[in-house]
Amino acid sequence: MATKIVTDSLVELLEKFLNKNKKADLLTTYFFFLEKKFKLHPVVFGREKKIYQSADELLAKLEKEGKVWRETQIKIQYGQQSVNAETKRIYICPFTGKVFGDNTHPNPQDAIYDWVSTCPENTEMDKGMKVKRFHISEDPDVIKNYIQKEKAAITKTVYSSAITGKLFNTKKAVIDDFKKSQIKAIDLIDVPSQNRFEIEEDFMAFLQKQLDESQISAFVEDLGKHKVFEEYVSSWLEE
Repeated sequence: MATKIVTDSLVELLEKFLNKNKKADLLTTYFFFLEKKFKLHPVVFGREKKIYQSADELLAKLEKEGKVWRETQIKIQYGQQSVNAETKRIYICPFTGKVFGDNTHPNPQDAIYDWVSTCPENTEMDKGMKVKRFHISEDPDVIKNYIQKEKAAITKTVYSSAITGKLFNTKKAVIDDFKKSQIKAIDLIDVPSQNRFEIEEDFMAFLQKQLDESQISAFVEDLGKHKVFEEYVSSWLEE
C-alpha cells in the first residue's frame, strides 16, 4: 500500500487553510503543506540577512562557531565598611547604632544629621521636630567596636552575549534574549516572495528537494483523492 503523502491530520489543516484562503495557488498551498508536514519554523536572522529553517538550526550553527555566548568572570564586591582601622572619629546614631566614619564618608557630620532627622526609631521630639541627637567618639577602643570584618570580593562565572555584549547569569538567559531580540519568525509561504534576505544554504537545499516536479505532482495527485479539494486541484491543473 502506497504511503500517504497527505495524512488525515494534514487534510484537516489544508481544508482550513483553503477555506480561509480560497484563491491560494498551488505553490502557496504546497508551501503551507510543507511547513506543517515537516514542522518548519523559519526565522529571519537580520544580522546575517539570512532565513534559517528554525531557531534551533540557527543556534546550533552559531554555538558551534562560538557566536552566541561567551563565558566570562566578574568580581562582586560587598558593601564598603563604615568604620575601618584608619578611622579617627565616628558619629553614632543612639537610636539604631548607625555609624559614620570620618574617613569612610565625605561628610559624616551632615550624614548623621540627615540620618537622625529621618530615623523611624527616633521618637524624641522638640517643638514638633525630631531631636537631632547623636554621639561622637574619638576613642580608639570605642571605634574598634564598630569595625566589621570586610567580606572579600567573590568571583562569579557569568555569560555574555557574543552579539550585544550584555551579561547574563546563565546560558539559557543569553539564548532567550537572542531569540527575543535577534531573530524574527516568518511563515514558510512568505519565504519565496521576500527579496531582502537570502535563504541559508542547507535550508535552500531542503526546499529545492521538496520543490522537485515529481514531489509536487504526487502532492496534487494525493490531494485530488479527497472530494473537498477537487475544485482546487482542477483549478491548479488548468493553470
